[in-house]
Amino acid sequence: MNISDPSAKLVCDELELITAELPLENAQILELGCGKAEKTRGIARFGKPSGIVALEVDVVQHANNLKISDLPTVRFRQGAAEKIPADDASFDIVMMFKSLHHVPADKMDQALSEIRRVLKPGGLAWISEPVYAGEFNEILRLFHDEREVREAAFKAVRSSVEDGRFTLVGQRFFSTPGHFDDFAQFEDRVIKVTHTQHRLAPELHDAVRRKFESYLTASGANFANPLRVDILKKPIDKK
Repeated sequence: MNISDPSAKLVCDELELITAELPLENAQILELGCGKAEKTRGIARFGKPSGIVALEVDVVQHANNLKISDLPTVRFRQGAAEKIPADDASFDIVMMFKSLHHVPADKMDQALSEIRRVLKPGGLAWISEPVYAGEFNEILRLFHDEREVREAAFKAVRSSVEDGRFTLVGQRFFSTPGHFDDFAQFEDRVIKVTHTQHRLAPELHDAVRRKFESYLTASGANFANPLRVDILKKPIDKK
């Protein structure tokens, strides 16, 4: 298994890969760390699963998700990946979109065991994680350097394959396009996220702004954000 692939050239929306590679139709799906439910909405609309449980640990975001009324096949629940509120072998597919590295490092292994527990035998886990590279990362690391937690997330996934909890179906490396109109939008969407409390001193805030604005053009700031997907399968012959 590789943590990155610098030669990867594909740029696409992750939803394109998901719908092409996973058997979503009529599946029971669990999404861990659903955030604002943007991926949830796309999967519900284009994948045609029989049902989605969208779990979010952040109580503020979960409260906002409960106000969503146009996703009848989605059930929003509050909870953490390391303690999933679901029965054993109850899902065909479990998904984590850039959220495993947000699980406390000492609980990442437990989260993967929980994913295995709630998957049906032969069920699939789609775990996407940001690669520590790219121009956007150069801005982010000024105030929120995720190298260690991203490496810890990869090691946890690799360990779950090496010890036999999962088999590796494959890895995918690609980039997703990202756009911000201006620094105010970046600040709102990145610095002020509710799941992480970023408190920037004035000097650091100014340094982040200057770094962001070095990528700003007349049409805004555009980034290609590298990602890795590890596709895992729960063995059929193990409980």
